Amino acid sequence: MEYMEIGASWLGKKMNDQDWRIRNFQLPKDYQMVIDLWSHAGDGIHLGRSDTLPEIKKKMDYDPDLFLVAEKGSEIVGAVLGGFDGRRGLVYHLAVRQDFRQRGIASALMEELENRLRAKGCIRVYLLVTRDNIEARQYYEKRGWECMDILTYAKNLS
Repeated sequence: MEYMEIGASWLGKKMNDQDWRIRNFQLPKDYQMVIDLWSHAGDGIHLGRSDTLPEIKKKMDYDPDLFLVAEKGSEIVGAVLGGFDGRRGLVYHLAVRQDFRQRGIASALMEELENRLRAKGCIRVYLLVTRDNIEARQYYEKRGWECMDILTYAKNLS
């Protein structure tokens, strides 16, 4: 499915003619708009080398159907990047432009991403949230995500 139309009645919420839709991310067309969105989303999104154009190109070769954007007209107002390694799923970045928040866009992006992961046979999904990102923590916990008491380690390979 390339496009999922979202309109004024999604989840029963009236959206005051703010029609938007979810579609697959398109490279290279959407890259800069999504990077700009993530860069201005707040302190919760930490961009790094894996978010550069060459790295996103590699990601798109692997599972392009797990990178979704929400758009209104020609503007990208939300985006989520997910991944699946054949066993577990991961949500890398979710953001909605500040002036489009509280309209169900993030929930629609996450629901569609979860549906696509489920269709691939994914049974468990993880995401990372910084401890100080209270807004994101509350958002995910309200939607059934559970906080795990684990340590996360990372190592750069190059």
